[in-house]
Amino acid sequence: MQKKRTRYPGYNLLNEKEHWDDHTLEIVLKRLGPFPENKFLNEYEAEMIIAIARHVVYDERKEILDYVIHHLDSSLSSPIGEDQRKVGSPEQKILIRKGLKAIDRLAEKQYGATFLKIGTQLQFSILSDLQRGKAVPLDEWRIIPQKELFKKLATEITSAYYSHPAVWSEIGYGGPAYPRGYVRVEMGLTDPWEAKRDANES
Repeated sequence: MQKKRTRYPGYNLLNEKEHWDDHTLEIVLKRLGPFPENKFLNEYEAEMIIAIARHVVYDERKEILDYVIHHLDSSLSSPIGEDQRKVGSPEQKILIRKGLKAIDRLAEKQYGATFLKIGTQLQFSILSDLQRGKAVPLDEWRIIPQKELFKKLATEITSAYYSHPAVWSEIGYGGPAYPRGYVRVEMGLTDPWEAKRDANES
């Protein structure tokens, strides 16, 4: 049985796109694809990130995971620097590229196969260890902090995931309100065009 994803089954925020200005509309619709070829991530790195994303957001939909990759690749290939970085952590381009290689080496050391070839439960175990900074010792961890690697991947993945229009609809987010704006902002009220809970929900 397919997992229920939304309490707003009849809501699609794209039905409101005629109320957005041209610039906003262009930004949102570009998130639906098709996407250009990656500029930074190679094919194998993209596949690894998709596998990691499935554990982080518990979603298998290709159209959304493709956007996650595009979002991350755009960030990594941009000449604009990061907004902040923990002392002792390399820049995100190095952190992610070398971090993915380290994850692969970790999988081979622990389970005798690359990250993409081990089962999902073993993948989850590796990611859980990284999150806690408890992964099996590797030389790579001297320059790639485990917790910062996991945090960077999880942050970028969730940031992209929750900026996809399909996910906006599922969580009941009304999307851009420019130039129309929100009116009923008091006492938890919603504007007529915003998502409404399924009447059958308890």
